Amino acid sequence: MIFAIICQDKPAHLQVRLDVRPDHVAYLNVLNEKGALKFAGPFLDKDQQPCGSLLAVEAADMAAAEAIAAADPYAHAGLFASVEIRPWNWVFNKPENA
Repeated sequence: MIFAIICQDKPAHLQVRLDVRPDHVAYLNVLNEKGALKFAGPFLDKDQQPCGSLLAVEAADMAAAEAIAAADPYAHAGLFASVEIRPWNWVFNKPENA
């Protein structure tokens, strides 16, 4: 099942995001190699600066999706004010290899 992981950054934490980004990208690359990552990217604020994240991951169940979210280096760095994980059904424009 696909889960959407929706994260909101803490206010004034852009530098934390920038500092931890290389580890976060490496983590996403591992998820991608395992076939778990479907897509990911940051939300942007009014100044076009990252202020949160959206990841879509393939996981067996909610507990597995929660483990993926908890292992993210951004989560370890305390970047997020909130994390919401929801089951999601990809209906339109689904790539054939997803």
